[in-house]
Amino acid sequence: MAGVPNTKRPVELLDAIHAYLVKNGVSDLSLRPLAKAVDSSPRALLYHFGSKEEMIDRVLSRIREQQRDRFTKMSPATFPPPSAGCREIWRSMTTARAEPLFRLYFQIYALALQHPRRFADFLHNTVTDWLEFIAQPMVDEGYRKAEARAFATVVLAGFRGLMLDYCATHDRKRLDHALNLWLKGLDATPLPKPQASARRHL
Repeated sequence: MAGVPNTKRPVELLDAIHAYLVKNGVSDLSLRPLAKAVDSSPRALLYHFGSKEEMIDRVLSRIREQQRDRFTKMSPATFPPPSAGCREIWRSMTTARAEPLFRLYFQIYALALQHPRRFADFLHNTVTDWLEFIAQPMVDEGYRKAEARAFATVVLAGFRGLMLDYCATHDRKRLDHALNLWLKGLDATPLPKPQASARRHL
């Protein structure tokens, strides 16, 4: 009689693979040592995830979900002014626990840019997912989608640029100063006011 599939196993593997990638990176990733480290086998990993690239994308999807859960209550568009939410997000991004996650993220981003066809889903999702996440609260308040997405692009680009610099230099004093200048610009961005007919009715 066939055994009952363990539906929790893929999730457990994703968490274990994530921890392994944070520690070892992706540049020299090989399935055999990875499988040994997560108490599995190369064949089982391919069974659950299809390919090494798909496995990496699944890990990143899980990371995005976890980040979005944490950042939902700190979305810049939910704060008057936007800088209030951005400051909270910056503090969360620059903790000792968060930095290794971003180092891994930038490694995978660089790999995806070298192999855009293999990582097409990642390159699409890593921009589109976050633009929608940041822009949606503004759209719900009645801002035009194009304006909300443009503002979200500025927010996303600012965070990624600052975080890449932080991972490379750890010059917190300079970056905090730069953050303050950037946030002043965000608060002063002259977005068109929400259209009354498009506002959400409570």
